[in-house]
Amino acid sequence: MHHGSNIPNVARWSRVLLQALCIVCLAAMAAAPRASSDLPPSRFSDAERKHKLMLALPLIERLMSERIKEMGIPGVAYGVVIDDEVVQVKGLGVRDVAAGAPADADTVFRIASMTKSFTALAILKLRDAGKLSLDDPVARYVPELSAWQRPTSDSGPITIRHLLSHTAGLPEDNPQGDRVLDVTPAAFSAWLKSGVPFASATGSEFEYSNLGFMILGSVITRVSGRPFQAYITEEVLAPLGMRSTYWSLAAVPTERLAKGYRNDKDSWIAEPMLNDGAGAAMGGLLTSSRDLARYIAMMLSAYPPRDDPERAPVLRRTLREMQSGMGMPDVTVLRQLPGEPLIGRGSSYGFGLVAYRDCDWGREVQHSGGLPGFGSNMRWLPDHGVGILVLANLTYADASSLTRAAMSLLQNTGALNAREAAASPSLERMVRATSDLILDWSDERARAIAADNLFLDETLEERKASIARMRTGLGACKLGKLDAENALRGKFHIDCDHGWLNVRLTLAPVQPPRVQFLEVMAGRPASPALRQSAEAIVKSIAVGPRDLLLAPRLKRSELSAMLESNRLVYGSCRLLDATEGDGVATAKFSLDCDRAPLELTLSLEEGHIANVVLSQPNNAACVP
Repeated sequence: MHHGSNIPNVARWSRVLLQALCIVCLAAMAAAPRASSDLPPSRFSDAERKHKLMLALPLIERLMSERIKEMGIPGVAYGVVIDDEVVQVKGLGVRDVAAGAPADADTVFRIASMTKSFTALAILKLRDAGKLSLDDPVARYVPELSAWQRPTSDSGPITIRHLLSHTAGLPEDNPQGDRVLDVTPAAFSAWLKSGVPFASATGSEFEYSNLGFMILGSVITRVSGRPFQAYITEEVLAPLGMRSTYWSLAAVPTERLAKGYRNDKDSWIAEPMLNDGAGAAMGGLLTSSRDLARYIAMMLSAYPPRDDPERAPVLRRTLREMQSGMGMPDVTVLRQLPGEPLIGRGSSYGFGLVAYRDCDWGREVQHSGGLPGFGSNMRWLPDHGVGILVLANLTYADASSLTRAAMSLLQNTGALNAREAAASPSLERMVRATSDLILDWSDERARAIAADNLFLDETLEERKASIARMRTGLGACKLGKLDAENALRGKFHIDCDHGWLNVRLTLAPVQPPRVQFLEVMAGRPASPALRQSAEAIVKSIAVGPRDLLLAPRLKRSELSAMLESNRLVYGSCRLLDATEGDGVATAKFSLDCDRAPLELTLSLEEGHIANVVLSQPNNAACVP
């Protein structure tokens, strides 16, 4: 029964009218353009990027073919998405061992917990339509929860947000969840009425809960007035053209169904497959690689944020919300082999998806699925515009290792680079104005570009004198390239006859935006003596400083310890160009090292090395 059917007719129709008005308002808000845009979308800088990435497709096919044999998987289907396009879908091995029937791009596999993102998407679609709030108590829609005792007296009610992010306090239930897909609605209702134990206080811990997503299925059913399966099919799958995606085993054409297997003494044993039921909201979908690739393409289409018309079944901002992570972060750091870089990774569960950040790819979104007979993984990089999926018909197959290996092959092309931030018109104006100020100072011009704090942090006269000193001897100069870090922050280069100026600035949150942070650093080409000393130091990272000419105040033993420490962490290094310094007594050089970039700052006194500093660049996100 739809929750709320006993409300008097007048009240019910009032609520219907209010919901309709909300939908109209939300639609108007979604469609309304901004009066003006100061936030241009980020973009890929390499015009040949897609062509280069496509060169990895034959290598990915070979990788999959070799790995499934090594891993003992009967069959897989995989897909590769670049931007909004499905560029490769393939099946390898067999979908049915006894029949020897091959798997292909249209073979239908059970995707288990990857179903959770579809359930989450349906909840958010209902939220966007004004039919529920994520902070509503779940008992409002699933009254069976009304009698539940709270885990602690200071715990709040379980909300829809808690269930979406696995923070309701319900216990981890993967072993049980594997076996309850086909529970009937009546049996599920009775289960909920009987209550459940808690593993933690509501809202205090992350604990993966299949039961939580089963309850969300009931929320969809009761709010939409349709079984959750019908709502997701009609509102998400059909608009995406996912015509090979099913809830019921009986609906899958026999000639396209992948049968599930487990390994038993080097033999494949068929696993029984559960049918559709009230548990399906947490793991019941069956789909093909071709269909699931369309779903990943939709997720990638939400990036970058922009002013284009909406095309997906849900708003782009809603898709980004799903992929952002909702708290309770987890951090892992490991080193796979001695001497290899540390792999640092942070993760947080979003809404039916896991959001990661790591040193290889930055932002990454993924989810795995595992049930008796099946293992799957989908992984994509929102800022890089690429995604990969693998579906396998072996119990808990390690599909995530396959998607990661395939992503590495894309990375090996050299074209797996993130979009670059675009400067806003305001930033471009302030860069030109700041460059003009540096090259031809006037106090009036300085005050015109400065936010209130700029000359409180360092007086106008101090900044004026400092920039004048740096300008001395550089000759004629002109504005170079702007490198935007975001719409309101960036750095730029001023090229001069006898050197350069590196400038960093950040605009303040005022209208019109003005400069709140300004850093100017001068550089000149390093003299032969400086460069020779830098090369000797770089060589000494590997062999020690015994041959270096040191000033008396620089202790050889201390320098030796520092160089050895950097060798152990960064490996061998190669000297690049000077980035700062007067070119005679001081210089800062970029170093290209085995495991991460470094910067070398050194100074000379009477031809002897007086100071050495090795440090990470300011923009280094990860340590080796």
